[in-house]
Amino acid sequence: MGLYFEEFTTALRVVTRGRTVGEGDITLFSGLSGDFNPLHVDAEYCATTPFQERIAHGPLTLAMAIGLMSQQNLIDATTMGLLDLNWSFAGPVRIGDTVHAVVTCTETRPTRKPDRGIVTLRLDVVNQRGEQVQTGHLKLLMKRRHQDVSDA
Repeated sequence: MGLYFEEFTTALRVVTRGRTVGEGDITLFSGLSGDFNPLHVDAEYCATTPFQERIAHGPLTLAMAIGLMSQQNLIDATTMGLLDLNWSFAGPVRIGDTVHAVVTCTETRPTRKPDRGIVTLRLDVVNQRGEQVQTGHLKLLMKRRHQDVSDA
């Protein structure tokens, strides 16, 4: 079970474990998304680009970062919805790169409804060389702990 709204503070900082991006990840994501851009699937084409090799889809790496965060038991079963996503792509992620995310809570805000609150998380995605390859903010609608009527 993930954290409830009340458990998020701006002191929260979690470093996830790493995940190595494989060729299969890119192939599966291409099929799932329908994005067969040659930057992702054509090694010969990529040899002529500044990257010199195939790179992962930006949204694939974003999804991996959210998955790594989820594995830290921060948001499972306590998230009610994704309200906003603001994301930047700073560098390529290559086959064989290992990425992890640094998750920081930047803001919490209660809502008018007593069963929920809004949490903003910053995710910095970093590769094995310590280079930030992506960064962004997620605004999540989170469950609040049930309060006893006598506590109110």
